[in-house]
Amino acid sequence: MTEYVQGVAAKLNLRPQDVTAVLQLLAEGGTIPFIARYRKDKTGALDEVQIQNIQDEANTQKEFAERKAFIEKTITEQGKMTETLQAKINAAVTVAELEDLYLPYKPKRKTKAQTARENGLEPLALLILEQQNTDLQKAAEAHLNEQVKTIDEALQGARDIIAEQVNEHAELRTTMRRLFEQTATVQSKLLADKEQDAAKYKDYFDFSERISKIPSHRLLAIMRGFMEGFLRMAISPEEEAALALAEKTFIKANNDAAEQVKKAIKDSWRRLLLPGLESEFRMALKQKADEEAINVFSENLRQLLLSSPLGSKRILAIDPGYRTGCKIVCLDEQGSLLKTDLIYIHEPKRIPDTEHKIRSLVHEFKTQSIAIGDGTAGRETELIVKKLNLGLPIFLVNEDGASIYSASQIAREEFPDEDITIRGAVSIGRRLMDPLAELVKIDPKSIGVGQYQHDVNQVRLKEKLDQTVISCVNTVGVNLNTASKHLLSYVSGIGPSIAENIITYRNEIGRFTSRKQLMKVPRLGNKAFEQCAGFLRIKDGDDPLDGSAVHPEAYPVIAAMAKDIGADIASLIGNDELVKKLEPKKYITKETGEHTLRDIINELKKPGLDPRSEVQQFEFASIYSIEDVHVGMIVPGCVTNLTRFGAFIDIGVKQDGLVHVSEIAHKYITDPNEMLKLNQKVTVKVTEVDIPRKRIALSIKQTQEPPTSARKTQAPPTPKQFNKPKETAAAPAPLSMNDALSLLKNKFGK
Repeated sequence: MTEYVQGVAAKLNLRPQDVTAVLQLLAEGGTIPFIARYRKDKTGALDEVQIQNIQDEANTQKEFAERKAFIEKTITEQGKMTETLQAKINAAVTVAELEDLYLPYKPKRKTKAQTARENGLEPLALLILEQQNTDLQKAAEAHLNEQVKTIDEALQGARDIIAEQVNEHAELRTTMRRLFEQTATVQSKLLADKEQDAAKYKDYFDFSERISKIPSHRLLAIMRGFMEGFLRMAISPEEEAALALAEKTFIKANNDAAEQVKKAIKDSWRRLLLPGLESEFRMALKQKADEEAINVFSENLRQLLLSSPLGSKRILAIDPGYRTGCKIVCLDEQGSLLKTDLIYIHEPKRIPDTEHKIRSLVHEFKTQSIAIGDGTAGRETELIVKKLNLGLPIFLVNEDGASIYSASQIAREEFPDEDITIRGAVSIGRRLMDPLAELVKIDPKSIGVGQYQHDVNQVRLKEKLDQTVISCVNTVGVNLNTASKHLLSYVSGIGPSIAENIITYRNEIGRFTSRKQLMKVPRLGNKAFEQCAGFLRIKDGDDPLDGSAVHPEAYPVIAAMAKDIGADIASLIGNDELVKKLEPKKYITKETGEHTLRDIINELKKPGLDPRSEVQQFEFASIYSIEDVHVGMIVPGCVTNLTRFGAFIDIGVKQDGLVHVSEIAHKYITDPNEMLKLNQKVTVKVTEVDIPRKRIALSIKQTQEPPTSARKTQAPPTPKQFNKPKETAAAPAPLSMNDALSLLKNKFGK
């Protein structure tokens, strides 16, 4: 891949030597987390995103080179390669340019033009293209035969040949592509007799918007309606403009022959050029929309996986329910299941027994915190537990995907003898202790932080989400003695089979006391050890550095540092006074540069520091259903999902509300991520409540004073914005509220 260094460096605006280093390290089996963390001196401290971009761009350029070679070979084998054509192929910089040049030579099914050529009409087509003052009737008559019996048939065949030439004209296709980019619109219309069934697509019954401006979520909504058979969809510029461009290229006179060429151009546009380019742009727009939706999902997933952990605490977890009762489990500091039970806190006659059970379990298992699932009956369960005055922190835990985990193979392996409802309660408790360790067991698409995740390219979605999970796991680091097989499988250089071998070996020896013991794990060789060791932590092990993010290859450097200041390694770790005595530049070598030494010093100051913040308790207002919500209320809420058109906020009722992007801040923003993060605590004002459709519209900015400079010009918000958001000339058109809020059902199932 190093042959693509210059092209990749130019495209990504990076130093060629850094790109070379990355591609070489990748070729040697290095993982992106390892390269980003432990090979900064070689790569110029490129981060994970930059390294991933290098890998992706190198693959793209490789595919381009392979396609170019195939095209050259095919045309050459046909005996049609010329110096001029070769020069054009060499000058092509996009796949589209290559394909345009290849189109005339590309094997294809039998076309009208091929039939016309077989019928001997190519000389007539060439004569017409010359656009001389010729008697076309007489010229066409000269080409009549058994297959072409009339003058009209002869002229039609000639036009078919011309139409194909128009379609295969590389320069014209480039011009037409530019016309699409600048002026084409996406149009959608309701199919006949579908109005009632297609009600959720009402905003797209007669819709048109420039492809250069349409936001990804709106395009995906139209495409979904199209795929479901409710909408007709088209992408095209104005026909008159397209025909004018083609005529400028091909029309050279004003006579009968030119009229025939004009007819051929119109036929080519409608039958060949437009369908082909429309398909191309439909695919390109879909790919772009997919990528944006996938990036939104990926960023939300990252924020969710890096949610604040409670840490190693003894947990009493409750999975609430009405009819079937509440499943209750007690977990120890490592998340091991100690006790299960069933309580009925919503039946008055059983309340005394329920209170006794909870108090007994809390006392018996020395519970330190209580976790309650935030699904059905979650708030009501929280209220009743609070009334017990246990003196313990109580947390409502997002339970999206818990049922998916409960029925999974992973859950069956962990708890083969437990009911799926018990597994769900355990998952809720473990999520509070360590969201990352528990959520990696669940398909990210089931966690509820995506946007149109079922409509996008599933292969690309999985690829991106897997990259996100791997990045998060390695950013935080993993406790080698408590990590599950599934969590270990995401560690750099490990994978599922080695993860299983690690668990097996750990069970045999009881616990790891040294990173060196990893070398005894079957199939975990030198390369795998190099890649994974720095991300695996051993608390209270034989070597204090094993509990840090310092890579074993750097241990000799730290030993030298400690020796030079007359201290032992154990006393150096976490001791600011001793660390300040170190002179890092003394230890720079060919293998250990400034970036690595800077990381070592930072790690010595705060070894094994978890980058995640501490979890904070949160109190909802005393509202429990949508009927309790009224316009004008100002209540606390928690961000549960971010999309390009707004943020979904949990205010403590079954239905999450939506803060449209225009209601987030007093300043203009195009992306809610500019102001909000997942799980962020916010204060919102209720601007509209639609009980029949179970929808709540919220505003953040209406709870805040606008900047002084904006107060005079700020227009007061109106409830009408809930149904039809105000648009400005500069803003990208937002998703309709009708569509946006319908995502609540798909996303939350609430």
